[in-house]
Amino acid sequence: MDNRQTDEGNKRLLVKYLGLATQIMLSLALAVFGGKKLDQWLSFTTPLLVWILPLLVLIVMIWQIIKDTSKK
Repeated sequence: MDNRQTDEGNKRLLVKYLGLATQIMLSLALAVFGGKKLDQWLSFTTPLLVWILPLLVLIVMIWQIIKDTSKK
């Protein structure tokens, strides 16, 4: 019985972290794509927003992870 509960807990953690990884990857992909399109639209010669937008996404995601996992 105890082994079944452990397996169920492991599956829940796996699904939780798989969802988080998917969310991070999609957010970064959208930030890079959006940054590239904005750089083209604003006619920047250097890829400024391609670097800034993913960096902002990472900062927000890390802040969200810390907030969600911190003890209250």
